[in-house]
Parts: sequence; C-alpha cells; structure tokens
Amino acid sequence: MNRRTYLAAAGAAAAALAGCSTNDSGPTSSRTPTRGDEATHSRTLTVGETTPIHADYETTTVRAVSAAGESLGSVTAAIADTRSLRGTGLSDTERLPPDRGMLFVYGTVSDHVYVMRRMDFGIDIVYADSDRRITAIYHAPEPGPGEDGNDQRYPGRGQYVLEVPYEWTTEHGVSEGDSLEFALPA
Repeated sequence: MNRRTYLAAAGAAAAALAGCSTNDSGPTSSRTPTRGDEATHSRTLTVGETTPIHADYETTTVRAVSAAGESLGSVTAAIADTRSLRGTGLSDTERLPPDRGMLFVYGTVSDHVYVMRRMDFGIDIVYADSDRRITAIYHAPEPGPGEDGNDQRYPGRGQYVLEVPYEWTTEHGVSEGDSLEFALPA
C-alpha cells in the first residue's frame, strides 16, 4: 500500500475514533530553543498560516556558501538530531516547500545510506563533513508507482546531511566543495 493510500485509510480510522485521542505528539527534544546570530530555532515550521510541518523538531537556517564565500541559497531546516527524529526524517511529510529542508545531525563523521522510504516527492541529499564542507550531493527522485523507496539508496560520508527540495542544489549552483553554514541549539 502506498503512503497516500495509507494516509487516507488512517484518516478515515482517525475520524471514526475521533473521541479517543491522546496528547502524545511523539518524540521531542529536551533542549530549550535559542536564538543565534545565524539561525532562529523554533518548534514548528508552517506552510501558509495553518499547516504545521515537523512540529516536534527545532529549526535552524541553513545557508549554502561557495568555496569563494558567496551565499548560494538558504532554507529553514528542521533539525533531526536524535535517533528517533533521524529515523522518521521526511518520510511522513506530504510535501516540502521550496524554502524548507531537514538537517540530520550526527555526533561524528561516519558512513550513512539514505533511502526514499515512504516519500511522495523527490529531494536532494547533501552530505557534509565535520567542517560542514559538502562531500556528496544526490538528486533523489520520488519512488515510482508500487515502489516503497527502500531500493533507492544514496550512500555518503558526513556528520551532517541536509535534505532539500528536488534539484534545489542545481537551481542554487551548490556543488561538492561548497559549505553549509548553520547554528545548532545549545
């Protein structure tokens, strides 16, 4: 069953059980959001005025910068810095606005393989090392009909992985060797 079919069925089930809800919004960070020079940290991204995106994530502004120091583009990124948040990632997201992304944060540089599990849209996957220098970029299209995305594998090495809308890196002239600039909450 594809994600859209699943969500429709889940929505119908939720409507049938509307009186039986809980206030468990899933994993949250114990950190207090802070405001830095380079980033604003908040708990909810919104589309328009009403649709929350990644309500259980803090956010930061991530800026791509050329090797010469030229600003290439920026996104507001949800920070996935726990095993649970990284495991979910964007897989339960309906769409990713052009100015949004997700930043996966690991304790050290290591090898990773990202897949397109339960994705309804394509993304760019950007790996960066501990100095935040971009080491690999993939353009990962959405899974085809009847595919779950687990066979779409994008290996890389990094301490940070940024996911942005499909071909965002091409549109902004971002390439390997460029850098990511962002502030993380304390």
